[in-house]
Amino acid sequence: MQTPAIGDLVRVTTGGPVLDGIVFDTPSRLKVVVAVVDPGRGPGFRTVHPGTLTEREQEGSDDPALRLLIRRTQPPVRGAARDGLSVRKGAAGFTRGASHRSTGR
Repeated sequence: MQTPAIGDLVRVTTGGPVLDGIVFDTPSRLKVVVAVVDPGRGPGFRTVHPGTLTEREQEGSDDPALRLLIRRTQPPVRGAARDGLSVRKGAAGFTRGASHRSTGR
């Protein structure tokens, strides 16, 4: 399979049972987050290697539950953990917090 796009119908083959899923996110070239229904746990997300995915054509019986899971989950935020520009620590030029202000006694 080529690079999966968000919303693609896929089949996950990771050594265990073959699971039908929907691509939720592609954080990097080597990671794909897929919504799958685990037989023991129910719907959830699994991070897998793109090489373990194959494309599927038909809708499965679990796809409505997966679409509900994707709809109620917040979309992923890009670059929040590593982006140094998005972290602000107050106004520029002021490196310390405000000191205690006395009441004038």
